[in-house]
Amino acid sequence: MKATGIVRRIDELGRVVIPKEIRRTQRIRQGDTLEIFTAADGEVVFKKYSPLVELGHISAIYTEVLAKSLGCTVLVCDRARVVAAAGGGKTDMMDREISTEVEHLLSGRSPYTAPENPAKRLHLFERGERLILCVAPIVAHGDVEGGVLLPGTARDPAPRPETVQAITTAASFLSRWMEE
Repeated sequence: MKATGIVRRIDELGRVVIPKEIRRTQRIRQGDTLEIFTAADGEVVFKKYSPLVELGHISAIYTEVLAKSLGCTVLVCDRARVVAAAGGGKTDMMDREISTEVEHLLSGRSPYTAPENPAKRLHLFERGERLILCVAPIVAHGDVEGGVLLPGTARDPAPRPETVQAITTAASFLSRWMEE
């Protein structure tokens, strides 16, 4: 682990404040869930918790099936990064942080389809040429937990309605799976 030089006291209720700099760089926001565990050497570790990572195997299978049936790359992300990928270029996209634009789309709780004009499309990652063609949020127990994404490039046409429906259905399936 990297030392930050920041020291905090635990208050009388057992609380500790995570410094703003760490929250910003790790994209930890109010309402996020953290997993707390101890390492073998006695360190106490706070880690962002993602229920979609727990569903990694199911998400991976679902993205494989969807990518094969649609003939394109499909991703599943939590609120911060890609947790499952299938199709062309999946190794380049796996475990990468999504852009703040995609985070904003997910928080809107509605499916998004990119416009026909490539110049008006949003970026999937903060750096790179990958654009987002379609997003369907995964909402479980009233909270946005992530999304099913269809990445593309400026050369790709906007997705067809049946593709958007398939992505939306996948997000709905994963939402129900998480709730059960």
